[in-house]
Order: sequence, then structure tokens, then C-alpha cells
Amino acid sequence: MTDTIYRGIATSTGDGRAGGRARTNDGLLDVTLAIPKEMGGPGGATNPEQLFAAGWASCFHSALKAVAAQQQIQISDSAVVVEVGVEKTPEGGFGLNAALHVELAGVAQDVADKLVEAAHAMCPYSNATRGNVPVDLTVTVA
Repeated sequence: MTDTIYRGIATSTGDGRAGGRARTNDGLLDVTLAIPKEMGGPGGATNPEQLFAAGWASCFHSALKAVAAQQQIQISDSAVVVEVGVEKTPEGGFGLNAALHVELAGVAQDVADKLVEAAHAMCPYSNATRGNVPVDLTVTVA
């Protein structure tokens, strides 16, 4: 294992996703959590899947920009939308699935596809979930 270059730290208190609170050690993120209505909860607050989706979208977008810069490819506009789903497992537990929608402008579809593949290989979230979380990856060129 390589040396860790950064460690994000967060603590969950209270009742976890059921009305608890999640806070980073620096206090910059401090959210109340709620189970979404779709899962039988009250909704009205952030849930862990939203936090995971936001982190993955931001990280993947950064990886995409880095890959484009490394390959000296100009992208005129881009966005990454990540959807994280919760599903029941046959064993009675829960698992995740994900859909990553990447939107690019200023490049041809084949170039966009290659950039997204390279970003998917670079992104730590993609690497951490590979083989564990089914991912549907789509690329749209505007």
C-alpha cells in the first residue's frame, strides 16, 4: 500500500442516517441526516447516498479535467451527474448501484468516450467501487 497523501475524516452521531448528524473534523461539513421518503423515512434532510454522489461527481469531474489537460485536449464545457441507488441484496442486506452521466462540449464523441474511460480509471471513487458497485456510465457530447 502506498503512503496516504490525504485523509478525510467525518463522524456520525445520533441515530446515523435516521435523524443523526454527520460532521467533518474541520467543521466545514455539518449536516443533519434523514432517511429519504422513498425508503420509508421523513426525507427533508441530506442522506448518505447524496453525500457519496456529490463526492464522486466532484472527484470524477476533477479526474476528467486532469486527463484532458494531460492529453492537451480542450473541453469547452463539462458536467458530471452521479446517481447513487440503494438496492436490497438477496442476503437481506443493502447494496449500492450508480449511474454516471458525463456531459462534454467541444470534442467529438469518440474523444469524449476516451477521456471518460481514462477519468474512470483515474478517479479514486471509481477505483474504490470497481467490481463492488454496478456502474452505468454514459457520455453525451453537446
